[in-house]
Order: sequence, then structure tokens, then C-alpha cells
Amino acid sequence: MHSFLIRDVPERERPRERLLQEGPIALSNQEILAILLRTGTKQESVLQLAQRVLAKFDGLLLLKEAAIEELCTIKGIGEAKAVELSAAIELGRRIHSLQPEDRYVIRSPEDVSNYVMEDMRFLQQEHFDCLYLNTKNQVLHRKTVFIGSLNASICHPREIFKEAFRRSAASVICLHNHPSGDPSPSREDIEVTKRLSEAGKLLGIELLDHIIIGDRKFVSLKEQGYVI
Repeated sequence: MHSFLIRDVPERERPRERLLQEGPIALSNQEILAILLRTGTKQESVLQLAQRVLAKFDGLLLLKEAAIEELCTIKGIGEAKAVELSAAIELGRRIHSLQPEDRYVIRSPEDVSNYVMEDMRFLQQEHFDCLYLNTKNQVLHRKTVFIGSLNASICHPREIFKEAFRRSAASVICLHNHPSGDPSPSREDIEVTKRLSEAGKLLGIELLDHIIIGDRKFVSLKEQGYVI
């Protein structure tokens, strides 16, 4: 069989480039494995090496149980590549085994405060974060949307709800800190909250609350009547 190197493959069809252009879901098992292996041998491309690995282990079925010693029996797989493959497989296993119970559940503003207070109360700049929740109010993801003084021009609903769609979130909780330690809401805080609440209604992703974090104190703008 004629061997080829990865440089012989058109750039747009190379695994790394395809992942960047189309996302990981578009790649075959062979291409994903090729990215992890990184290089082939002098005789064959990394794609060919990846194919041989899959053939030896009957696709992914047995590969997930492969010992490092078994991987090292394949020509082109040294200890370093075997260790990296083993680590990637274990990482995938751990992600797959995550249970919903492992996710933090938000039932009240106090739950939000407990979740972020120690992270945020000492920050010297304002950080605007969002918690993205599923239908059970479990935290799917936390993201710092921007850093700096809060104003309506930079706190755009688009940036906040774009991530909600990406995570298939059912609702959002916004929060930001006041470096002064006083969590009393400003007029700008209230205006931004109303704007985000209205945007959430239009998009079908509820803004559950906007919480301001001070030094061991917090204010819920929902409890103050600004999130309807």
C-alpha cells in the first residue's frame, strides 16, 4: 500500500484543520486519534498509524481498556504516545461518569452567594459572571462575560444568551461584584437587570436573578423586584 504523509493531505482536510473549521463532532474516530498521536512514522502518516491502532483494538471498543504495554507493541507508538492516549481515554471516562448530582444546585440567592462569595469578594475589579442552569437548576457552566465597570453598552444580552444557547441552558443567573464591599445596587445595575430580564423573556431563557456580591454580603435584585 502506498504510504503518504500528513503534508500530502490538502490542508483543509487535515484533522486539526477540520476540527478548527467544523468542530470535533465532524471528525471520525481515526481523525480524533490522529490528533492525539500527533505524528506518524517515516513510513506512514499519522492517519495511517491511527487506523492501525483502531484495527488492532476493534475500533474504540477495546481501545478504552488497552494497557500502556499493549499500546507500545504497535509500531510507531512509544511510551510517550501510549501514556498520552491512556490519559485521554481516562479523561473521557471520567467526564462520561459525571453524575448530575455532582452539579451544584441553586435553590436560593444564598446558594449563589455560597457558590461564588470566596471567589469574588476580594476582586479588585468588577467581574460580571453568568451561571447557566438546566431545568433542575443545576449549574451547567460558569462564565466571566466581562471585567470592568458595569454599563449597558458593554453588558450586551447577546454575549450572555449566546452562551446559554451553546450550553442548552434553561435559565441564567447573572452576578457581579462590587470591589468596595458594598453590594447596594446602582442605577446602572438596575437598568442592566431590567434589560436582561426582558431579553430572557423574548428568547425563552429565563433570567432567574442578578446578584451583587460584596464583602460577605450580597443583594438579590430579584428579591428587590427588578427581575420579573
